[in-house]
Amino acid sequence: MDSTDWLEWHTPYEDETSELSGRLRSVQRGIRAHLDARPDGPIRAISACAGQGRDLIEVLAAHPARDRVTARLVELDPRNVAVARAAATANGLTSVEVIEGDAAAIDSYADAVPADLVLFCGVFGNIVPADVERTVRALPQLCTPGATVIWTRGRHDPDIRDTIRAWFTDTGFEELSFDAPDNVEWSVGINRLTTTPHPLEPGLRLFTFTH
Repeated sequence: MDSTDWLEWHTPYEDETSELSGRLRSVQRGIRAHLDARPDGPIRAISACAGQGRDLIEVLAAHPARDRVTARLVELDPRNVAVARAAATANGLTSVEVIEGDAAAIDSYADAVPADLVLFCGVFGNIVPADVERTVRALPQLCTPGATVIWTRGRHDPDIRDTIRAWFTDTGFEELSFDAPDNVEWSVGINRLTTTPHPLEPGLRLFTFTH
């Protein structure tokens, strides 16, 4: 049973010194690097459990690639959906779609993939290890060739971060970076798909939130 208030969960973002804000900045650096490396052509992005969409929306608001990016953010909490939609509208991001839906259902992405940029931030710390592995191994279904995946996981027990990294490697992803400062709980992984993408498996469920 999920007892977390996911609107209140975002409150630490208002403190620039909070760990959550530090994690956000790390994720945003990865997003900017991905966009900077693609100076031409359309870019498609998806974000699972997108919350208020701060990672992607705040980057796109000021990035030269903003008008080349088509994005789908999937978030279940209607309050966070409303905040994300308002932010996208306020920044004139007409190609950023925020849907109220189940990010664990692969069908939620069906007409928004394959994507060049795939965000799974705030997911792996809230699901059991078996679901993390299932999700990692399903990610090639959401990706274009050479797509970038950005993911997060804390160092709390069980600390499976190195196992997650191995699952990515075994699934055909090259690790571009792993940001895990010693003095914080969070870590941010960035991987590039080096194998052939997989066809989408309709009806697949990736995970179940545990809290």
